[in-house]
Amino acid sequence: MNQKQKVYLRLANGKIFTGFSFGKYAPAEGEVVFTTGMTGYPESLTDPSYSGQILVFTYPLIGNYGIPKYRRDETATELQAGFESGKIQVRGMVISNYSSSYSHFDAELSLDKWLEENNVPGIYGIDTRELTKVLRTTGVMLGKITTEIEEGALDIIDPNFTNLAGDVGIKKPFIYKPKGKSRKKILLIDCGVKNNIIRNFLKRGAEVIRVPYDYDPVNSEFDFDGIFVSNGPGDPKMCTETIENLRNSFKLNKPIFGICLGSQILGLSAGADTYKLKFGHRSQNQPCIEVGGHCYITSQNHGYAVDRNTLPGDWSEWFVNNNDGTNEGVKHKTKPFFAVQFHPESSPGPNDTGWLFDMFIETI
Repeated sequence: MNQKQKVYLRLANGKIFTGFSFGKYAPAEGEVVFTTGMTGYPESLTDPSYSGQILVFTYPLIGNYGIPKYRRDETATELQAGFESGKIQVRGMVISNYSSSYSHFDAELSLDKWLEENNVPGIYGIDTRELTKVLRTTGVMLGKITTEIEEGALDIIDPNFTNLAGDVGIKKPFIYKPKGKSRKKILLIDCGVKNNIIRNFLKRGAEVIRVPYDYDPVNSEFDFDGIFVSNGPGDPKMCTETIENLRNSFKLNKPIFGICLGSQILGLSAGADTYKLKFGHRSQNQPCIEVGGHCYITSQNHGYAVDRNTLPGDWSEWFVNNNDGTNEGVKHKTKPFFAVQFHPESSPGPNDTGWLFDMFIETI
């Protein structure tokens, strides 16, 4: 660990936070966002939906259980257990207190060492409560981690203006086989899919055909029973090919299920609009109400939402966020097309809504 070398977090509004370096002693830039999750930092840091972002953890105790051993997942040897992708996806990490001493039966190395090996800078020792208040009041904004105080305007390219989903997703199709005989075949459109989504399908006996974000299901060389649109980073409107291809897929009349970015893309394909939230939803304790039904505690990570007022007449709102009333799910009134904004696969977070995977499998 660096010997308390000073580093700085500069925000686009001119505010500067001073802290100490851990991980890679290097600069980084991106969109500064916060998560209120109390656990699950290995899963969060490897979540492709955080690509392009500097992630602030509001919980003050980070690093205390280290990083788990690298091992192959029981459900699919191609996946790493305990992680949501094959690498750290965030551009930088910001915390209040860093626990240099870690203790866990499954831990292999420290958070500091893991970040350093992945060339990701971290800052600790800053007032993350004050930083979060700034982001909640002003909204998430661009920022930069620097190793020295810089003068002048902050010149950063907004990652949301680029096709982040195309950057983090798979480039060529890949097939995952479940143990035993495959019940169904799912075409998974990868916009930055979390490993636990694949695990959930495999555990339910489904074969997963993972294809790039711009793959055209209508002209697919694969036989499949349903389409799944994954989570992912950035502005959904940057996924123009995905939106158009999914819209054309409606005529196949095969079940479609989307999660997170996939919900926004499904909404756009249906003809609705999306917009950017002031500071997004990033935590494992977001209450969501199924319209006319129960309230569920959900895991979330998104900065955009579907505008319910723009949904066409043959679509309806399915879930609503109980904190701010924003849309958390959409579904077609007569066809098997539906999506949720939250993460039923959890990892980290509660698995209260895992039944949605069962619902999709049963619909196929």
